[in-house]
Amino acid sequence: MGVAGSFPGFAGRPPGPVMDRDEADRALARLGAEHEAIETSLLALQDHAGRRLLEGADLSGVTKEHWAAAEQSITLLWGYFDAYAGALATARKIRAVRRHPSKDDLAALTALLRGDGVTVANPGAVPSAVGPARLSERFTLEELVARMNDLYARSLDVVVAADSVWSALPARIDLLAAELRRTRSLAHSVGVRPGEHPAGDDLEAITQELITLRAQVISDPLAFWLPGPGSAAPGGGRPDTARYDRAARALDDVRREIEAVLAVRQDAEQRLVRLRDVLSRADRTLSEARSARGEVLAKIAASEVPAVSGPPTALQERLATASEYRRHAQWNRLSPLLDSLEREAEEELLRARDSLTSVTAPLAVRAELRGRLDAYRAKVARHGLAEDPFLIERYDAARRMLWSAPCDLRVAEQAVLRYQQAAADLLAPHRTGGYDGQGETP
Repeated sequence: MGVAGSFPGFAGRPPGPVMDRDEADRALARLGAEHEAIETSLLALQDHAGRRLLEGADLSGVTKEHWAAAEQSITLLWGYFDAYAGALATARKIRAVRRHPSKDDLAALTALLRGDGVTVANPGAVPSAVGPARLSERFTLEELVARMNDLYARSLDVVVAADSVWSALPARIDLLAAELRRTRSLAHSVGVRPGEHPAGDDLEAITQELITLRAQVISDPLAFWLPGPGSAAPGGGRPDTARYDRAARALDDVRREIEAVLAVRQDAEQRLVRLRDVLSRADRTLSEARSARGEVLAKIAASEVPAVSGPPTALQERLATASEYRRHAQWNRLSPLLDSLEREAEEELLRARDSLTSVTAPLAVRAELRGRLDAYRAKVARHGLAEDPFLIERYDAARRMLWSAPCDLRVAEQAVLRYQQAAADLLAPHRTGGYDGQGETP
């Protein structure tokens, strides 16, 4: 900001022997340079943007207290500077009287430049229990510079810290508030409103937090200042952005929630179509299972056939509700409903397929027995034993059982096993003999 951290130090020696002309001239030159540096720093502090903002702000809290003390320090600073400038002017007048100063001139210069002859009024003096108030104080020029350095550093610290907070936080809060307004508008368009959706409540809470935070930052910026550890420089530290950061993270979470709802709006129709297809397939599979169960009960005897559940009417009703949500743009309600419906619809289709498999299991067993019976008959025929009366009898018995309704699977299986055993007994000599005359070895 163009404001120095402290004034230059006073380089003179303590009171002692009277200075000669060269020492006095060098001391005056140093004092003149100090005067210019001090004046530049004070004017820069006077023109500092942070100081002007503090003067015009409606302050509260720790900032109000610290700025009141800083204003007193700045007023006192100018008083000290005037005393310092007056001492320098007096010293210059004494030196300007003669080209070669007299002993009295040099003694006066020594007393002024090294002694405690600078008197400054004490505007903050108050009586104490140990005595009356001191209405003025006496300083050496070195002590005066040290006192100004201390007051300047404390005043500048308040100004720089407040200005840093005001430069950092309000602008960021305003940007976040603008993003919040856009998010609220988007949330409203997809049905995310306070009292109807948790994200809507979160947006309302973030809005109130940003309003409160901005007002507190403007009125009490020093409450949001973290001094730097071990830093002695004025303004050493950084703005405390913890509350702002929490609000920004909360808004990010809400924005992701809104984006998820928007994704639902974009593909809701496709997801509803897929849901209808899955539930339709589950319904058709259950219908097929019910028809198969009737067939099994008619064709298979002494078999435990599991019952088949009805169509998934509850899921159909919820699917109709989902369609209503889409029709009325209630995306926040549609999103979780679609998620659960998709999961349950797939589960319903798997249950329907399992039911069909369980119901048709007896028919599959009968088909396997028929296939096994025909396979053995073909094998017997290859060995020229198809006309064997005993095998024909056993085959016909098994076939009648498998092709009659209702079919007793347990009895039919025993008949097939008897045919297999009879065929194995007749084929045994052929296997022992090796070649059967038909070009095959069984």
